[in-house]
Amino acid sequence: MAIAKAERLMNLALCLLGTRRPLSKRELRESIEAYLEAGSDDSFNRMFERDKDDLRELGLVIETVENLDGEVGYLARRDSNRLPPITLDAEEAAALGLAAKVWQQARLAGAASGALQKLRAAGLPEDVDPYGAHGALEPRIPVHEAAFEPLMLACRDRRPVVFDYRKANAAQPGQRHVEPWALECWRGHWYLAGWDRDRGAERVFRLSRITGKVRSRSGRFTVPVPDVVTVRETVASWAGETADRSARIRLRSDAGYPLRAKATLVRELGDGWDELEIPYGHGLDAWLVEFGPDVVVLEPAELRADVMDRLRAVAKG
Repeated sequence: MAIAKAERLMNLALCLLGTRRPLSKRELRESIEAYLEAGSDDSFNRMFERDKDDLRELGLVIETVENLDGEVGYLARRDSNRLPPITLDAEEAAALGLAAKVWQQARLAGAASGALQKLRAAGLPEDVDPYGAHGALEPRIPVHEAAFEPLMLACRDRRPVVFDYRKANAAQPGQRHVEPWALECWRGHWYLAGWDRDRGAERVFRLSRITGKVRSRSGRFTVPVPDVVTVRETVASWAGETADRSARIRLRSDAGYPLRAKATLVRELGDGWDELEIPYGHGLDAWLVEFGPDVVVLEPAELRADVMDRLRAVAKG
């Protein structure tokens, strides 16, 4: 259904852009096969009006013109739908080239390469090498989760999705119905921020905990998508970036260097252990579990209980 509609919209856009005079509904219906297959005039009229509104929403400028006989026609003038020339200086072009290097996945690498070729054809300065060295560190964003691409497309197209999700403290995954807003990478892991329809609230999901395929669903979003900056702050908060309390843990002397980097206080205990005071926010229990037997939570009690629950769930498989 989605492919058929996309083809119909493309055919309508080509007709409107390719004509030198306004085309009536009758002429458009005779020119586009999908409109010929519409059963009744009412069905065609509804389909045409929806398609026309969709094209306008996508940015196509469609003019409505009435001729001397009072018949209404439509056309999209090329000069009204032509983008202005894009000019980039050396620094801007280098920034785009650097951004293109970030993505190393096959599906995204092709699009990035094609975009850079178009920049070259449009006059990208020859002394700027987007693929050249930009320092000792080469930027990369690894994406190993199969859920990344379908969720990225769902965020772009504003399509609801369904997937099976295994919480860290759950033995079996559960189905989630989500309106996806944005993807965010934090500490080397990808997270999806969106509206959980079953719970009626905003939620964040770690992609590595999504099992099986991500399935698209028809229909529109039921809640407005918040500003992207707000979404990023929410992702950071739910992933454990923000903290409003402190926790006290024991850590093996030769382990847990990321925890040491976050510590506000470190005290040697002897016998191969140190005591650390670290910021405590949402998600800290999941992070501590990753260090296994090298970490022992001293306080607060609820954090210790959360870590124990997660460890028991892992032990059960």
